[in-house]
Amino acid sequence: MFAQLPMYHRVGNVAYKKDLHNIRILCEALGKPQDKLKCVHVAGTNGKGTVSHLIAFGLQQQGYKVGLYTSPHYIDFRERIKINGIYIDKKFIRQFISKHQQLIEEVKPSFFEITVALAFAYFETQKVDYCVIEVGLGGRLDSTNLITPMLSVITNISLDHTDMLGDTLSAIAFEKAGIIKKGVPILIGEKQEETTPVYTRVSNELQAPIYFAEEMIAVKSLESGALQIDYFKQKKFQIETELTAPYQIKNFCTFAAAMELLSKEIAIDLNRIYNKMPSFATTVGYMGRWQILGNTPLIIADSAHNEGGLKYVFQKIKEINFDRLHIVTGMVNEKKSTLVLPLYPKEAAYYFAKANIPRGKPASLLQEEAKAFGLIGKTYSSTAKAYAAARAKAGKNDLILITGSIFTIAEILPNPKG
Repeated sequence: MFAQLPMYHRVGNVAYKKDLHNIRILCEALGKPQDKLKCVHVAGTNGKGTVSHLIAFGLQQQGYKVGLYTSPHYIDFRERIKINGIYIDKKFIRQFISKHQQLIEEVKPSFFEITVALAFAYFETQKVDYCVIEVGLGGRLDSTNLITPMLSVITNISLDHTDMLGDTLSAIAFEKAGIIKKGVPILIGEKQEETTPVYTRVSNELQAPIYFAEEMIAVKSLESGALQIDYFKQKKFQIETELTAPYQIKNFCTFAAAMELLSKEIAIDLNRIYNKMPSFATTVGYMGRWQILGNTPLIIADSAHNEGGLKYVFQKIKEINFDRLHIVTGMVNEKKSTLVLPLYPKEAAYYFAKANIPRGKPASLLQEEAKAFGLIGKTYSSTAKAYAAARAKAGKNDLILITGSIFTIAEILPNPKG
């Protein structure tokens, strides 16, 4: 797979197939496994990975066998396909590729297409009770969009992948709205002036009941660090969680609303979910979002990479007491840096690096782009060297932030599987 199939994860647009032709052929040959799955489908610009993990966690706490498909991966390809937090079996992958080698050679699918087909086949073979499927890119023409889910979720929209999805929020919303299915409830995680009319129109056309999370749930952070989840005038929960970054408030709101909607169809005990929230990350294999890697100095890795995500990261940074801020960062070539670099704080020390992927932006180019916004720092030949330099220069009361792209922090994160 890695040798023969181009990965969008590594090479970008050249690996992206903007239609459903190949995935339909693959799944037809596999016996349409996607039609045998009970799914929740999750799209959005920011938060869709977190919301997918949260919904999978919520379902697991009911005793269900839950498949989770997400992308991209940080360290291990098998992160993309899990059942109850356990990575897909290596033997199943080898057998799948071997058995369908001729089909793969004939169809010439992308890496993402074959991975989606693999996930569908694995979840069907393993007889999961439910599965949560995260959209890869967009929605309407994404390979995951063969499923007819129990519930569709769109977290939010911001300007990202504009070269493929459109350069306005309404155009991107149209692509995301492609996951709305006839008669299937659709949950919108965040009301936005430009996108709400798009969702309302499409849901009306398809007679899909539409819900807005903020009209169902209120979530607020307490001084103790806990979160309070308020199901309007019905019930309240106070929960302990390690997901304390400001943007997680919206993710929790969307997740809580999703569980409420799912409870109309299947057995859901909210107490069982919220009582177990401290074990969320280890239960579902969640990583890379506001992940604490050290405390003296404080080291935080967060894979925020667009305007919508980074503004919340830097908002949270302002709430932390530290002596000096060190930022290790890298981006991909297609990233419009003029949208995100103005969000970066000028007073930080910068360590620019190119992730070890073909689509990584050269560190020297990023350095020049950053300089135009008053961001000053040195370049390094690898993310690891940039990180090592930051650690060497940081005092025990400083803060090191690794951010800018999933590929940058992937080279820093410890492997949870050892």
